[in-house]
Amino acid sequence: MAQHGTDAYTGADGLPPLVRHALSAARAHGFPFSCRPEQGRLLHTLAGGARLRIGETGTGLGVGLAWLASGAAPGVRLVSVERDPERARRAAEVFAGRPAVTVLTGDWRRIEEYGPFDLLVLDGGGQGKEPGDAPADVERLLAPGGTVVVDDFTPAAGWPPLHEGRVDRARLHWLEHPALRAVELRLAADLSAVVGTRGCRKVLSSPAVGTARQ
Repeated sequence: MAQHGTDAYTGADGLPPLVRHALSAARAHGFPFSCRPEQGRLLHTLAGGARLRIGETGTGLGVGLAWLASGAAPGVRLVSVERDPERARRAAEVFAGRPAVTVLTGDWRRIEEYGPFDLLVLDGGGQGKEPGDAPADVERLLAPGGTVVVDDFTPAAGWPPLHEGRVDRARLHWLEHPALRAVELRLAADLSAVVGTRGCRKVLSSPAVGTARQ
């Protein structure tokens, strides 16, 4: 979830219908923290590679989940968990006509019941950014070859990555995770995401890469 993420869609064209539906719900209920369009397009692309299951923590009002559902192939199941009961209820209404999408209410760890995942998006728990929020165990939650996305970073300008003048330990956890081949993708001048694949032999080079560890 990004600050002012919902407002970032003002004037945006070419959005999938389900994303527009989720945005309408977010705006109607004054929810400002939807994932930004840049992040949504990344999720849409990655969802197309999932074979069986996609998981997400932090549903919000469902904008990120709508990007995932719009990009996923037929037959892929999507599970998202939201800790706020009212937001979870309203998000579930957005996906009422999508039997492949399940919105859960509760702690992010409820997602563990539905893995392993081909794609796991950590947006509301399991990132390891906040005190008391242990990072998700991707060796247990990802299928071999599965991908994890950890979003809402400020692009790194060097190594090690810094946050507020200090070494960003949460970001390092993912970039140096022994079970992942991970890379930081710069999505905008002020936004990046860490994408890691379990069991991948190498990281493909890209001009969008901000920081990578081989």
